[in-house]
Amino acid sequence: MMEINIGNKKIGFHHKPFIIAEMSGNHNQSIDRAFAIVDAAAAAGADAIKLQTYTADTMTIKGAYQINDENSLWKGRELYDLYKEAYTPWEWHKAIFDRAKEKGILAFSSPFDESAVDFLEELNVPLYKVASFENTDWPLLKRIAKTGKPVIMSTGVSNLSDIDESVRVLRQHGCKELVLLKCTSSYPATPENTNLLTIPHLQQLFNCIVGLSDHTMGIGASVAATALGARVIEKHFTLRRADGGVDSAFSLEPEELKALVIESERAFLALGKVQYGVQKAEEKSRAFKRSIYISKDMKAGEVISADNIKIIRPGSGMESRYLDLVVGRKLQKDVPAGTPLTWDII
Repeated sequence: MMEINIGNKKIGFHHKPFIIAEMSGNHNQSIDRAFAIVDAAAAAGADAIKLQTYTADTMTIKGAYQINDENSLWKGRELYDLYKEAYTPWEWHKAIFDRAKEKGILAFSSPFDESAVDFLEELNVPLYKVASFENTDWPLLKRIAKTGKPVIMSTGVSNLSDIDESVRVLRQHGCKELVLLKCTSSYPATPENTNLLTIPHLQQLFNCIVGLSDHTMGIGASVAATALGARVIEKHFTLRRADGGVDSAFSLEPEELKALVIESERAFLALGKVQYGVQKAEEKSRAFKRSIYISKDMKAGEVISADNIKIIRPGSGMESRYLDLVVGRKLQKDVPAGTPLTWDII
């Protein structure tokens, strides 16, 4: 099974989930808040902090689109203005990456066009993330693949042929280490449209490490995904949802991110292997299984019957499976009540 080594971090089937805290626009245009988000992600135990590298002008043009979806968190907003509010200034990137390094976590980004890749290469990012909305942008995929660095790609808003073509483009242009994330590009997503059973199927189809880009509320879907083979979990992260911000409504808070780190590792450790029989950890517990005991004082020669034996804890006597074999037999010696029934006294 493939394993990816990035600095002192390992991503692979035999390692606990690699947890990515997605900052997105939750810095609310304050670099001090961006630093605080990095610090909080590191304190919670995340493996990495992720940015998004674009400008409003590299994403769209003013007047191109206004969001009218009744269910959208951003209804009524001009797309250009939304990106202008949400983008992370490029001049902040190095300082944020340096802060992450100080705190002992990785920092990387999702580039949204080729110029962003060129910029991130100058900062020597350790890996790249391809966002769902960019996963069919072949020129971008080719540019990212040519860096030769590991790639994590979300698979939202894509049919299977789209994913297959994009994986081929990445691999044909230099990507040797690939992670695919199941993703539902709905903000927030619901448990019902998350479809975690896709995760092992994705791994089988593309023979790569898989994970989940999770837009649901809470951590339940991510923990369940771990049990299904997800070894990368990406969640949007903020200091407090009440602080507002473009993605705050479906972002985790520090206490929740810490719980995700802990519970996803527990889920990973609990998978173990196929195991039957008595484990070493269970040896002492064997004493508390039931067995046959003499329940009344008995004399040598007396007949064992339902009236003078009981099946009780602990397990020092004969197992109850032998009940039919001992009823009607005689005792060889006197025994007091509370004596475990064993073959040598019959």
